[in-house]
Amino acid sequence: MNSKKILVCDDDQGIVDVLEVMLEMQGFMPITEIDSTKVIKKIHENKPDLILLDLWMPLISGEQILRSIRSIEDLKDIPVIVFSASVEGDAIAFEAGADSFIAKPFDMNEIISKINLLLEKHSESNPLMQL
Repeated sequence: MNSKKILVCDDDQGIVDVLEVMLEMQGFMPITEIDSTKVIKKIHENKPDLILLDLWMPLISGEQILRSIRSIEDLKDIPVIVFSASVEGDAIAFEAGADSFIAKPFDMNEIISKINLLLEKHSESNPLMQL
């Protein structure tokens, strides 16, 4: 069990449910939020090790959330994987500060692979994470 906390934010409850089960099966501790207006508060409260973020959500877009994360000192270094069905989603995601992008519909193995890669990379670049 690696017990890393992964925050999943998508306005589609079905996608959130599937990701939650998949993350639990991989030994992660999923934290979920479907309301984009509550994500930043949830990040502050739970201090996730990584964030899975949908790009297109009502009220506050994933792009806006990501820009907020990158502008907040104690959150800015959290790895973020953005996912979207949008053709131009990857360009928008990377311009906003995403660490990685996954196109919908996504492959579960690809998500797990990218999560593990980013968590490993993040812990190597941040020695305090290894304590």
